[in-house]
Amino acid sequence: MKVKEYDSDRFDRMRRIDWLDVDTMQKAKCLIVGAGALGNEVVKCMLLAGFRDITLVDMDEVVTSNLSRCVFFREGDGGRNKAEAVAERARELYPGSEIKTVVSRIQELEDWDYGIVLGCLDNISARLHVNSHARYHRIPYIDGATDGFRGKVQVVLGSGPCLECGMNSSHMRLIDERFSCTGEGTIFVPKLASEITTTSVIAAIQVREAMKILSGRSDLCIKNVMYYDGQSGTTTHLEVPEDSSCPNHFTEGGTNDRQNYRD
Repeated sequence: MKVKEYDSDRFDRMRRIDWLDVDTMQKAKCLIVGAGALGNEVVKCMLLAGFRDITLVDMDEVVTSNLSRCVFFREGDGGRNKAEAVAERARELYPGSEIKTVVSRIQELEDWDYGIVLGCLDNISARLHVNSHARYHRIPYIDGATDGFRGKVQVVLGSGPCLECGMNSSHMRLIDERFSCTGEGTIFVPKLASEITTTSVIAAIQVREAMKILSGRSDLCIKNVMYYDGQSGTTTHLEVPEDSSCPNHFTEGGTNDRQNYRD
């Protein structure tokens, strides 16, 4: 069977979406923070969508319970670093992609030279760290989270509310709690429920928002916070007001600098 010319292009069907800029997506330097269940699905979707310059940050190791919802992990990966295990299989999924790994806490990352950041984290402290650095460096940040059949996505751009704007006293009490299997100097709490269908939905939405941003269509992005309920199959958008006292909206000199951020 002779292959048609248009079928020889891996991304032909995506290019048929008139506003989608596949070429820019392929050139973008992407940072993914967290290589667990959500991180696995985000990497999968990004590679299939044409992203190929990805840096993956995670300090944790693979355990057996990860296997039910992590597409890149295998039975023999127990004890391996999550980011490195994902990177190895990701390169097979999209040959020619450049998947780099950082085996450390996100708080230890020094290089923030990226075009977009996707958060796949399991604790508030790390989320706020990524949020503040992304905002400071004027990098769009897409935060995702899941809990059983529920999940949420927030897109943080150059203007409007950031992640910290929506935090309250309850969040602050939980800031050092970490829902994970390894780490030092942290408080461990009961594991959160997790299943693959909700993880897949939230990851797909995160990547879709990244595609919009890099294609110059931030106007199409989710506004405020989108909540997903997998039991009812519904989504709800909760408005988050911009907090004028939020430190992420001001320069070191105390002057509001929102107009200089990338939209």
